[in-house]
Amino acid sequence: MSLYEYTFIHDFAEFYYIASDPPDIVGSMNPVSARQLAPASQAEHPSSNGSARVVPGQDRLAAPVLRRFDPRSDAGLIPGITAMLHRAYAKQVSMGLHPLAGRQDDAITLRRCSSGECFLAVDPSASVAGGEVVRGVIILNEIEPDEGPTWFARPGVASFSQLAVDPASQGRGIGRLLLDTVEARAAARGAVELGLSMAEPDADLRRFYQRHGYRIVATWKWPYTNYTSLILSKSLRGGVGAALPKT
Repeated sequence: MSLYEYTFIHDFAEFYYIASDPPDIVGSMNPVSARQLAPASQAEHPSSNGSARVVPGQDRLAAPVLRRFDPRSDAGLIPGITAMLHRAYAKQVSMGLHPLAGRQDDAITLRRCSSGECFLAVDPSASVAGGEVVRGVIILNEIEPDEGPTWFARPGVASFSQLAVDPASQGRGIGRLLLDTVEARAAARGAVELGLSMAEPDADLRRFYQRHGYRIVATWKWPYTNYTSLILSKSLRGGVGAALPKT
């Protein structure tokens, strides 16, 4: 088993659906039970026109497999990732906000996923004509073409962006899984702080991050959004996130 590809068997008592705008994080904050994986439904896994289908005999959604995005072999997944991002950001768009992930095209998705360390949560119980079905995504230390917050440039500070979970997959712990993974990965690389930017109007999301150890350290205005972003950061000194797999 490789360093970056492994299956997480998780048991979260509570899960919050998170959809994050790179570099901002957005999403609905509806707590749902995650005592067991929900049965697969035809509505979530239609089988026509190249959309997801359930593997025969699969009566439950399997635990997601987390792995690194590889631009050499995963280019075929980009249209599905872009569509998933648009679905994840639809709520924020409906609020009148203009997150990049809610409108970016495939070329921007490929550029972003090819920078930094991009992790995918793929569903082993479903497939499409192009390959795997991506249920979630996150990027650690994305290389931004635009000037970023000065906090992200401080020594010992890592950052993450483009955290998104497909709305059809909420309640399965995928958001926490991705977040825990980048916290652990950043700490393993020597970071002592992990930062993020999020849309200031999203008070529910701000409270969510504050409950999980993040604090407001600055504000920033990205050139491609129509809102001010809060810069939040979490100390990694105490040891955080999911354990990285052994090689």
